[in-house]
Amino acid sequence: MTIAPFDFIIIGGGTAGCVLANRLSADSRHRVLMLEAGPRDRSPWIHLPIGYGKTMFHQTLNWGFYTEPEPTMKDRRIYWPRGRTLGGSSSINGLIFVRGQSDDYDHWAALGNAGWAWKDVLPYFVRSEHNTRGGGPAHGSDGPLWCSDIERKHELIEAIIAGAGHLGVKRTEDFNGGDQEGVGYYQLFTRKGWRCSSAVAYLRPAEKRPNLRIETDAQATGLILEEGRAVGVRYRRNGHIHEARAKREVILAAGALQSPQLLMLSGIGPGAELKRHGIAVAHDLPGVGENLQDHLQVRMIYRVSKPITTNDDLKSLTGKIRISLQWLLTRSGPLAVGINQGGLFTRVMPGPGTPDVQFHFATLSADMAGGAPHPWPGCTFSVCQLRPESRGTVTLRSADPFEAPVMRAHYLATEIDRRCTVEGMKFGRRLAATAPLRNLLTDEIKPGRDAEDDAALLDFARGSGATIFHPSGTCKMGSDPMAVTDMRLRVHGIVGLRVVDCSIMPTLVSGNTSAPVVMIAEKASDMILADARSEPQAVRVDARATVIQAQPKPEPASAQ
Repeated sequence: MTIAPFDFIIIGGGTAGCVLANRLSADSRHRVLMLEAGPRDRSPWIHLPIGYGKTMFHQTLNWGFYTEPEPTMKDRRIYWPRGRTLGGSSSINGLIFVRGQSDDYDHWAALGNAGWAWKDVLPYFVRSEHNTRGGGPAHGSDGPLWCSDIERKHELIEAIIAGAGHLGVKRTEDFNGGDQEGVGYYQLFTRKGWRCSSAVAYLRPAEKRPNLRIETDAQATGLILEEGRAVGVRYRRNGHIHEARAKREVILAAGALQSPQLLMLSGIGPGAELKRHGIAVAHDLPGVGENLQDHLQVRMIYRVSKPITTNDDLKSLTGKIRISLQWLLTRSGPLAVGINQGGLFTRVMPGPGTPDVQFHFATLSADMAGGAPHPWPGCTFSVCQLRPESRGTVTLRSADPFEAPVMRAHYLATEIDRRCTVEGMKFGRRLAATAPLRNLLTDEIKPGRDAEDDAALLDFARGSGATIFHPSGTCKMGSDPMAVTDMRLRVHGIVGLRVVDCSIMPTLVSGNTSAPVVMIAEKASDMILADARSEPQAVRVDARATVIQAQPKPEPASAQ
């Protein structure tokens, strides 16, 4: 099949990729190809907010990664779900709208990344947003990504908010209005009771454009490099290896785990690591796969004295029918809001500063995230340290592109991470003991009252802590020797190649990462288009490159 060459190729149809596909194809002069390894986002469990309990372990819609045994976590392999469908992790996540703190972005700028301070990125947050509360200096009302309130107040969340007030944490209506500290209800990425993923918000309005081509079930296997320039990509689809070329840029948006993996598979990364797997070194870039950061969540579980939790709604046929009718008739209730309704940001470490821990309050309890709810009324206080010092790595397991990379998180590797995590749990206990909650929370199931001192709490964190799904930082932007991209997200030493996803974060933001990734892609789109305007002559592509070439099916490889 012979077609005209593409201007831009986007590798990854996830949170960032869908934004890029929309913005870059808005100009009909640019031909855009987007590749997504997973299927289209047709599953009803994607679009029903509570459905992420079903997609958490879905064998098709989720990559289902595991870390290596973590020595700091009792040698456990930690499960890392990542979206494998259009919309990526925005199609399977907890829907929570949090931008992080202004200081997070000012810190990025202070590290030498001009144009990434809070004042620079706020317009992109606003541009992306359709807030049901309306617009203003800090919020948008015309963007594609819907951010909605939880309309119905919940007795348990109201008690948590009141209890936090007893501890000096004020109620807030907006975690994204400039002052993050406080307790209240999260806003969610939903639209009239449905999930508003990046695919729904950005790709649906653009997918019928004649200059945008979307290939699903198409997994990239390597970049095509010629004389120090990225000129295309190879990918597998329908059992065959295909090749596509780009006149202007190849853009990696495969996420913090697979963007560095694909760079290394293509010969871009730490030279010694590449040679160990028999990969020819195209460009020795030592920072690829380094600087891995993630939020570790520790889940405190309480038995509730009244049948007011989502556990109660889901344990009987009558309850399921009731909440189903509530959603069908009013697009509200548990099916419309997922699991975590309430949030809290506060400081638990000594000294001045911004909040250092975040709580997610769920009106549901289970032995693990995405697990079956307990048969009794229960709730979860999930606490995480916002700015961990611990750093991990992503490296290759082999030169096989269909084998998962090696992930080492190194959770709780530093004293401040250990101390902050323990203090966060102690704050959670103080909260549960306040007057508004004392009679509602009848028993601490986890950690349990046997965990009496700091050592026991740390032991619990090591034995049960898990990801809260925010791996980042593995292709960080900057100008230091370990930086992978510059401030315009161009890969150092390679022309025509950018990375646009969570991996470019030099430091992890203070909160959930979906909204920041959308912002990164919005800003990157402007930079890419500006560079295209300033360089009107695209690289010439050989006529043979206008063919997407099918090659024989490769030897079977282990599936990710």
